[in-house]
Amino acid sequence: MTIKAVFFDVGETLVSEERQWGLWADFLGVTRFTFFAVMGAVIAQNQHHNQVFEIIKPGFDRKAANLERQQLGIPDEMKLEDFYADAIPCLQLLKSRGYKVGLSGNQPTRAEALLTSYGLPVDYLASSSSWGIEKPDLRFFQKILEIAALAAHEVAYVGDRLDNDILPALELGLKAIFVRRGPWGFVHATRSEVSRASLQVDSLEGLAAKLEAL
Repeated sequence: MTIKAVFFDVGETLVSEERQWGLWADFLGVTRFTFFAVMGAVIAQNQHHNQVFEIIKPGFDRKAANLERQQLGIPDEMKLEDFYADAIPCLQLLKSRGYKVGLSGNQPTRAEALLTSYGLPVDYLASSSSWGIEKPDLRFFQKILEIAALAAHEVAYVGDRLDNDILPALELGLKAIFVRRGPWGFVHATRSEVSRASLQVDSLEGLAAKLEAL
């Protein structure tokens, strides 16, 4: 088995962020249709997702807004119910087939704590916040290789974005699995660079078998 470890991005790879983004639209006082339309424009222009807030409400202080949402009892955090239906079964199957499984994405420390509390079937769990490094920085992927103690060609990284996941993983020599779902996934699937991915899938169902074919 050439690939010995599989690491996953979190948002829109394992976890649907639709509910979380929808709550932000409600908090900002715009329709969800408007919020998602602005997000689509931001993605198409390769801008950071924080630009969505700046467009809708210039000068928006997201940190202060997070504190206000905490006080209102609507914190900006994922729930176990937000996982895509195929996510946890995929993790379980990979582990049962002998792969080391890891989760590591651009997430705040709180998200890392929540993921840990869910008792997911993974060997490694970390976030950009705990490492102090955000994708697409190549050091993020070097950190993955370090904790897995494996060579780059023995590790696959699964993500929904070309810029943050696929292209930097490939640059460092990892296998890069592109999953076409979520807003970034569908937009990035139209770009020519997607052909560089080691594997393209529309879901995580059957991923174990497809990895073995690599």
